[in-house]
Amino acid sequence: MREKQNNWQRIEAVIKWANMTTNYFARYIGLARGENLYQIKRGNNGISLDVADRIVAKFPQVDKLWLLTGEGQMFADVRSRGAQIPFYDVDVEQQIVGVAHLTADSYLVAAPVGECDLAMVYTGRAMGSLVPPGTVVLLKAVEREAIIPGEEYVVVCRKIVTLRVVRAAETKGKYRLVAGNRDDFDDIVVDAGDIVSIYKVKGKLIVNS
Repeated sequence: MREKQNNWQRIEAVIKWANMTTNYFARYIGLARGENLYQIKRGNNGISLDVADRIVAKFPQVDKLWLLTGEGQMFADVRSRGAQIPFYDVDVEQQIVGVAHLTADSYLVAAPVGECDLAMVYTGRAMGSLVPPGTVVLLKAVEREAIIPGEEYVVVCRKIVTLRVVRAAETKGKYRLVAGNRDDFDDIVVDAGDIVSIYKVKGKLIVNS
C-alpha cells in the first residue's frame, strides 16, 4: 500500500535508524561535509554509487540495492531480522487517514508477525487492558470482506476512526464495534457501506511502565 521512498527518504531512514544527525552521519561515512547529503535532500542529486558504498561499508545491515533503487527492504538479511515495518510516531486514530502523506519516523524490525503495512501508536482508552494507551499496533490493510468477527481492527469510517473489536451486528449490513473497556465505552454500530478502509491489528508492542 505504501509508495516507494524517494532518494532522500531512504537516506533519512538510515540516518534515523543509526540515531545520528545528518552532519555527523556524513562525517561518519567519510564525506567531507554534509552538503553532499543536503543536495540529495533538495533533489539536486541522486544517491551515487560512491555514497551507497560508503554507507554499506559502515552499515553492512543496509541493503545496497534498496539504497540505490528503493526496491526490496532496508535490511539486507530480512529472513534473520524480520520484516521492515514503517513506524509513525503518531496516534493511529488521529493520523491513519493521512498515512499516505506521512514519512516514517523509523522502522521496526520485529519477530515474524505476518505481513504488516505500518505501525502506529494507540493512545485511546476504549480498549482497556486489551490495548493499553501507548501500545504500538502493527497494522495490515484488508478488505472489508476479510473481517474476522472478534478480531481487533482500526476502522476508518466517514465520521469516525476507531480501534475496536469488530463483530457482526444483528442487522444485516452493519458491524458492531466493541470496546475492551465496556464499563466506560458503548458499542458503536456502523453501516458496512460507511467503512472507507480497515486495518487488521496483526501485533501489539506493549511497554510495561
